[in-house]
Amino acid sequence: MDRSSRLFCLAAGITAAALPVLLSAPGHLSRSAKAPLFGRNYAHRGLHTPDRSVPENSLAAFAAAAELGYGVELDVQLSKDGKVVVFHDDDLKRVCGVDARVDEKTLEELQSLHLCGTEETIPLFSSVLDVIHGRGPIICELKTGRRNRELCRKTLDLIRGYQGEICIESFDPTIVAWFRFHAPDLVRGQLAAPAEEYKGKGKLLSFVLSRCLLNVIARPQFIAYKIGPRPLIVHLCEVMGAMKVGWTSHSPKNEKGRHIVIFEFYRPALRFRELK
Repeated sequence: MDRSSRLFCLAAGITAAALPVLLSAPGHLSRSAKAPLFGRNYAHRGLHTPDRSVPENSLAAFAAAAELGYGVELDVQLSKDGKVVVFHDDDLKRVCGVDARVDEKTLEELQSLHLCGTEETIPLFSSVLDVIHGRGPIICELKTGRRNRELCRKTLDLIRGYQGEICIESFDPTIVAWFRFHAPDLVRGQLAAPAEEYKGKGKLLSFVLSRCLLNVIARPQFIAYKIGPRPLIVHLCEVMGAMKVGWTSHSPKNEKGRHIVIFEFYRPALRFRELK
């Protein structure tokens, strides 16, 4: 092999080794920005109950979590008439018993429905912020849909008016990237899970999303990964500085090796680790 061939092979090897770092590298997060969020347990969709008497993503669930001082995780999306509502599923079937998408209903129509057969109804994001009122940090997940930019813009407007600790996350890297460029001061995270969890995405995209390879556009400051084994490249991202967030925990043992835990159906300590 001549000298030019050896140099080409060396360059190709260096590029191949550096590519995973380039694609998965997180964004920088200062100690002061990390401190209010770090070492906390967050109630998944509020402090809801297994019997659904206090339903998920309800004002009652958020009030219960805030009263005890827990952080909360919640989900936002748009109604048909462009209101930011708090609801997890794309459709209303599981929680409200109605075979329709959330974005096909106006706010008035959504609030005529009941959550899990209780008197609780689908809340506005603004109403949830009023209930929590700075009593604990919030992780706000933006659901991907048909009007992502509108959801991002309206959610940010509400966050800017809130006096309390709040960060955002999404499974959709383009949503996380929107906040990178439009609200760089706001802590942002990439939600991810093993490839088999991405139903209907195709093998290639599922692989890319499960390995957080689109961090290159979003540069998230934390990775919220489904509890269980994580790919090597996700560990690499954490080594490079991404906060380690785990969901959804059903045991305090999941606090080990993580900076933030999103839990449900038990009562962990409010805090579990000091910022170092």
